[in-house]
Amino acid sequence: MTKRPLFGGDALVRAMILGLPFAVILILIVGPLVLTFVISFWQKTGFTMRPDLTLDNYAAFFSGVRLEVLLRSLWVAFSATILMIVIAYPIAYLITTRLREVLVRPVLFLFAVPFLVNYVVRTFAWSDLLSRTGPINSALIAFGITERPLDWLLFSDFAVYLGLITAYMPFMVFPIWLSLSGIDRRLVEASWLLGEGPFTTFRRVILPLSLPGVIAAAIFGFVGAFGEVAVSLILGGTGYQLLGNAIQSALSVLNYPLAAAISSVSTLLMLALIVAWYQFFDLRLMLGKIMMRA
Repeated sequence: MTKRPLFGGDALVRAMILGLPFAVILILIVGPLVLTFVISFWQKTGFTMRPDLTLDNYAAFFSGVRLEVLLRSLWVAFSATILMIVIAYPIAYLITTRLREVLVRPVLFLFAVPFLVNYVVRTFAWSDLLSRTGPINSALIAFGITERPLDWLLFSDFAVYLGLITAYMPFMVFPIWLSLSGIDRRLVEASWLLGEGPFTTFRRVILPLSLPGVIAAAIFGFVGAFGEVAVSLILGGTGYQLLGNAIQSALSVLNYPLAAAISSVSTLLMLALIVAWYQFFDLRLMLGKIMMRA
């Protein structure tokens, strides 16, 4: 009986094929994150920094104005995410239940079209539309709805929320649609046969089974809104500070350790959300249902 070599040709090829993506992830994604976390403990000295092991950067971040920026960023991201889900869920539900199958892909493609244009360009477009001399104010005056331009349309909370929703809500439709498409229709029909109405069926069957997609969409929206820079700067004005702007401000004065500390806190928070989602929901089960129906 001949012994098989310890490292067969097929096993070596498989190891190389699987190892290459992991190596790329470690080098291009995990590596910079680890380096950022290490630099967050360094000390700023003049125009440079030196290796150290200090918590001064985290103390500076969790005190004073920066703590207020963190709390505001959390609230804006949370409330904007709720608004995006309220808009995205009915859209995904209608696509899943009301559209013919031949129209689903074209409609989903329409929601992907905005991502073909850089979101900074789209944000500047909103700035022009909402300005005092923009088309929206001009139309309101022309129709007699208001006598003078509305100042609160731009450089306000309204403008920031509008920018965040239009920037990230279309992307949230996809995971919700994916989750809704994976629901076994026999469960819905069984609820109807047992005498439950549409609302009760939705509340007790459809909504609980679609929660993995809802939570995934919420994470995508929250992460984007939490670290936003362009929307808050262009539509909120220079005084409207979110966490991304705080990082940019630290970088502008060459305080790289403080910027690294703020980035590390943001990254750890996002990682905690992803880990919680992974622990509570089985993504493989949802994808398996989709693959069986395809």
